[in-house]
Amino acid sequence: MRIILVFIEAPDPFGNAAARWYYVLLKGLVARGHTVTAFATSSRPSESEAALRHFPRVDYDLRIYPTLTTKSLSSKLNTLRKPFSYLFSPAMQIDIEAELAKGFDVLHLEHLWSGWLGLEQAQRSVLHIHYLFGIDLAGQAGAQAMSPLLRRLVLGAEKRLLRRYPNISTLTDRLATEIAAISPHSQVDVVPLGLEPSFYLFETRPTLIRRPTVGLIGTFTWQPNFVAAERLFTRLWPEISRQVPEARIQAVGHNATTALAQFASTPGLEIHADVPDPIPYFQSTDVLLYAPPQGSGMKVKVVEAFALGTPVVTNAEGVEGLPAEDGVHAGIANDDAGLIARTVALLRNADRRHSQRIAARRLFETVCAPRVTVDAIEKIHDRVAKAR
Repeated sequence: MRIILVFIEAPDPFGNAAARWYYVLLKGLVARGHTVTAFATSSRPSESEAALRHFPRVDYDLRIYPTLTTKSLSSKLNTLRKPFSYLFSPAMQIDIEAELAKGFDVLHLEHLWSGWLGLEQAQRSVLHIHYLFGIDLAGQAGAQAMSPLLRRLVLGAEKRLLRRYPNISTLTDRLATEIAAISPHSQVDVVPLGLEPSFYLFETRPTLIRRPTVGLIGTFTWQPNFVAAERLFTRLWPEISRQVPEARIQAVGHNATTALAQFASTPGLEIHADVPDPIPYFQSTDVLLYAPPQGSGMKVKVVEAFALGTPVVTNAEGVEGLPAEDGVHAGIANDDAGLIARTVALLRNADRRHSQRIAARRLFETVCAPRVTVDAIEKIHDRVAKAR
């Protein structure tokens, strides 16, 4: 097939969650023999350069455009009508239209806002949704909350865009149910987040040569992560450290020092901000304890922990999209007492940690490996192309 891809990040196996999936998708579709042109917008030149190294022009048609940082008056006004459409520069939009005019089978649009670019080709498009603002904004409050005006614009635009696309794919059953309620005429398919297993080295049984460690890894400017950290430091950690006094706790992620400043005096806490590579911190964590209050879609840090063999304790929100069983693949509980008990049990029992990490890695390879996720996308593309 002739496939046009549109990304909101440069595809990079070491980038954020979206960039890692884009890497898998572009690699996978080209490897299956399709003719693919990929368009991406990126705000960081270093990420663009990294992506182009992974996708040399001799083998891939990847075109990356800088995200506009200075908005003109017309783009600001257009944002009122089409929120976040400024992400896509005029040059990028012109080139996409030119490529579509040459002929194509499927236009694949990643993330809700890329839907602005495919409205005239909606019948021949697939809109892939990673999360829903209607869910994520429901509980936002305080300094990190979106302004009332922008909130109304975003929620209205989300519904309008979803209703324009007859073919939508998304990461979880929960998202699919919500999308179907918004756009009943759309066919909604579920395709879990795909990550490349070879980038996640799995040690069969690591040797513990340090204090048992509880960890939380994520971007703490995202409110669900911040609230999960607040719960951990104020409600969970005091009792865990009482029962396992030799344990320590570490928080790792973007803007961690600033965002978590109010918790810096927590006994046993180490904060590591803006680390170049989080994987060593996964490997030095005995239990990833992450219980977000809400946040739709798959939680990439949980998926990565499964891939790396870092034992996880979380709640139902944390394992959304993963058919994980409590006590098998992860410790899963929604109440404080259950989260504490599962964490303490894992810290005290190396065999339990070992069996859980083996099962979690197997689940990751079954659900999130490229052979599963890209195959599913390919089948959707085939259906859309044949429907023409």
